[in-house]
Amino acid sequence: MKIGNLEIERGVLLAPMEGVTDLPFRLLCRRMGADIVYTEFIASEALIRDSVKSFNKMSIHPDEHPAAVQIFGGNTESMTLSAQIVEQSGADILDLNYGCWVPKVVKGNAGAALLKEPEKMAEITREVVKKSKLPVTVKTRLGWDKNDISILGAAKMLEDSGIQALTVHCRTRDMGMQGMADWSWINRLKEILSIPVILNGDIKNYLDAELAFAQTGCDAIMIGRAAVGNPFIFRQIKQYFSEGVPPAEPTAEEKIGCCLEHLRMMIDFKGIPRGLREFRKHYSGYLKGLYNSHPVRQEVVVMDSFDEICDRLMKYNEYLTQHEKI
Repeated sequence: MKIGNLEIERGVLLAPMEGVTDLPFRLLCRRMGADIVYTEFIASEALIRDSVKSFNKMSIHPDEHPAAVQIFGGNTESMTLSAQIVEQSGADILDLNYGCWVPKVVKGNAGAALLKEPEKMAEITREVVKKSKLPVTVKTRLGWDKNDISILGAAKMLEDSGIQALTVHCRTRDMGMQGMADWSWINRLKEILSIPVILNGDIKNYLDAELAFAQTGCDAIMIGRAAVGNPFIFRQIKQYFSEGVPPAEPTAEEKIGCCLEHLRMMIDFKGIPRGLREFRKHYSGYLKGLYNSHPVRQEVVVMDSFDEICDRLMKYNEYLTQHEKI
């Protein structure tokens, strides 16, 4: 797969996720093997109005390259102006979000709303490509609903608009995150497009990753929810691809250590109490599968200091060590 100056074979990418793919998480996922990491999506209208929160979202660290900044919006001028602002972030790729299904975004005629107006989607994209010095890519969905699957026509228009890769979340807008992703559309897209096609949806482990490439001929895969609290998934997939044998699961000590490192990075980046509060979504993933972890998670999510959380998790790690000896 080639995007701009990047060439990646069987790429495994971190999906953009609001409230999740902030700088600390992107750095961890890159270290674990993610080939490209994506920022949370950024509203073009907020970006052109110098929103501090929006600029913080696209803070790119030298250690996370290659990194993509994702923007969304339904106004051509705002999107082109935002594209030029993104260039200053040091990003390697500019990604356009035409797939967000959240009602607030759709009501603003942005995200997946543009699936109902593919000509407008193509127009915005064409103008962004003209004005941006970065390679432009798009992430979208199959269509508005099962009766309006427009991806084939929309994809051709987007390719003609000058994008360098297309990511498809293989669900319709009305499905949100429910139901099964339909990978069969990737095969059809590969037949009509010359640009790379990236598959997103229902890749939960290394076996799913292998199956996605084998079944669809996709150029890369993108992982979202399965990476939350589990950045190890990138390492496992990469190991499986290179060695051909099932990768080892991370140990309890490694999970707890990574959890604490991630939490410390969140606090350093966002401060207290915000860093502590926003990290809570990650505990379930880090503690998943560990013996008797539920009461521990219930305790740490209400703690209000790093030292207190660290002490509790280290004691839990000692408990797990003793449990293994029984």
